[in-house]
Amino acid sequence: MTSDEEGDAFQFTSDWRGFAPIAFSNLLLCFVTLGLYLFWARARERRFLWSNTRFIDDRLEWTGTGLELMIGYVMAIILLGVPLAVLQFGMQALALRGELGWVATIGSSLYLLILYLVGVAIFRALRYRLSRTFWHGIRGGSDAQGFAFGVGYLWRTLVGSFAAGLLIPWSMTSLWNARWNQMSFGPLRFEADARAGPIMGRFLLFYLTPILALIAIGVLFFFTASSDIGRATLSPDRIQLYAAVVAIAAYLLFFVVLGIIALVFYAAYFREAVGHLSLGELDFAFTASSWDWFKLVVGNLLLITVTLGIGYIFIGYRNWTFFIRHIRAYGSIHLDDLTQSTTREPGQGEGLLDAFDIGAF
Repeated sequence: MTSDEEGDAFQFTSDWRGFAPIAFSNLLLCFVTLGLYLFWARARERRFLWSNTRFIDDRLEWTGTGLELMIGYVMAIILLGVPLAVLQFGMQALALRGELGWVATIGSSLYLLILYLVGVAIFRALRYRLSRTFWHGIRGGSDAQGFAFGVGYLWRTLVGSFAAGLLIPWSMTSLWNARWNQMSFGPLRFEADARAGPIMGRFLLFYLTPILALIAIGVLFFFTASSDIGRATLSPDRIQLYAAVVAIAAYLLFFVVLGIIALVFYAAYFREAVGHLSLGELDFAFTASSWDWFKLVVGNLLLITVTLGIGYIFIGYRNWTFFIRHIRAYGSIHLDDLTQSTTREPGQGEGLLDAFDIGAF
């Protein structure tokens, strides 16, 4: 069985009108249950999105439940939240006693622990989602528990910050490879070989822009102020005006210009990552341009703003359909060779990821 010549093996067969009843009923049920229904709402949303996604000749199926998601979240809060709260109170007590050395040691250890657990959470969330995703009755998954990946996430993230952060693209691509190379679907293993080189140019654009912009703003401010000082016209009001201009310029730089450049970098990263992912004889690609990502993000922000937050219920739908519209698959897959996955099925959902409030696209 092969994907078509254009690579459009993935198709979404519904629209926002079909999703709206689920979105609004989920919102109502979450409201009347004071948020408790959130886990079942998420499972219900995924069942709709998966069931309306066709891959080659069959639809995807989501088999996860709200109860699994809730149990995972509760376990994460108990196992993670309670110890962290105790440590925070302990650090405050030590600080009041002047034990600053212990505060620094515990604080550093706590940071490393959280970084490690974030890595475990990201791995286990992907593992859970693959294990609950079926196609032709076949599911995905991984036998790895994610603990080793957590260690890899910790040291790769720290190494990525070396050389003033210039190794971040390497850290991102190597973590993508390490995660996906431990995943499988049925008897087939994923293979990932994303590289940092092709995305380094856009990262340097993101990296150097604030430095060059701040230098330019500083030089402009210096010469303008110097000119006023030479004319003895640097009044308090003019100083406040300069300060306001610099503040506005810095705000636009960091929250608008850098945001756009970061999006340009992420678009290149995602194309590189998905474009070097394969499953058996299937190769994947992602066609979204920077402009496509910009429209998605700005559209999401406008939807939430204009609707006073209610439009947030459509964000998952928009993100999923964006992904399906732009992903491509090339090659062939032989149904006769597909057997059910023998990987372990996790018994609970992605609660640790939720506890850290990390989204997964």
